Amino acid sequence: MNWLGTAFDFQAGAILNMNKPVGKTSFWVVKQVRSMVNTKVGHAGTLDPFAEGVLLLCTGRATKQVSRLMKMPKIYVAEIRLGITTNTDDQTGEVVKQALVPGVTHNELETYLSEFTGEIEQVPPMFSAKKIQGKRLYKLARAGLVVERKPSTVYIEEISMLNFQTELIKIRVKCSSGTYIRSLARDLGEKIGCGGHLHSLIRTSIGDYHNEDSLSVDQFSEIIINAAESS
Repeated sequence: MNWLGTAFDFQAGAILNMNKPVGKTSFWVVKQVRSMVNTKVGHAGTLDPFAEGVLLLCTGRATKQVSRLMKMPKIYVAEIRLGITTNTDDQTGEVVKQALVPGVTHNELETYLSEFTGEIEQVPPMFSAKKIQGKRLYKLARAGLVVERKPSTVYIEEISMLNFQTELIKIRVKCSSGTYIRSLARDLGEKIGCGGHLHSLIRTSIGDYHNEDSLSVDQFSEIIINAAESS
């Protein structure tokens, strides 16, 4: 745990390293924690509902730290499914295209991945919180609209391959704030020539805050209850 100020003085300010589970929104975690600490709570970078891992929450006066924390580098472990393209660029979307996966060797795949390291241009997914003329892209997408999105410049420090099967690639990505792993999955699939989407995602760290040190909502609740009983 990483507390700011006096322990359990959440109004004075604390940075909480929480673990967001699969199937829950980032706001769900914020709402649960807010109900326990009875002060304002903000998060330093959302995770999609199907993703899991580190979600940093700031309470009380520590909410002023949110912008600083959001700029920290992030590490993800991602599984990319080749041969299937979806409208959301992840496994929750509708399939819009299927293709045979070509026989790619381990070395060829390493070469493809290396082309995405360094400073790159990345088009955000249509289903994302990015704004176009003041409107969230995902709201336009839900209305059935597809608009042109300007690419953003992001920095990917490192991509390493953890596992490789014919249609499923597991990678570890260290990247700057603002990087869309869904876009990386989509673009890698396009480069290979068969399309692809993000199958699963774990955020393992934000700066010096790591997944193995993060707390589930239940664990955090237990800490709060035990503290109240002993006071």
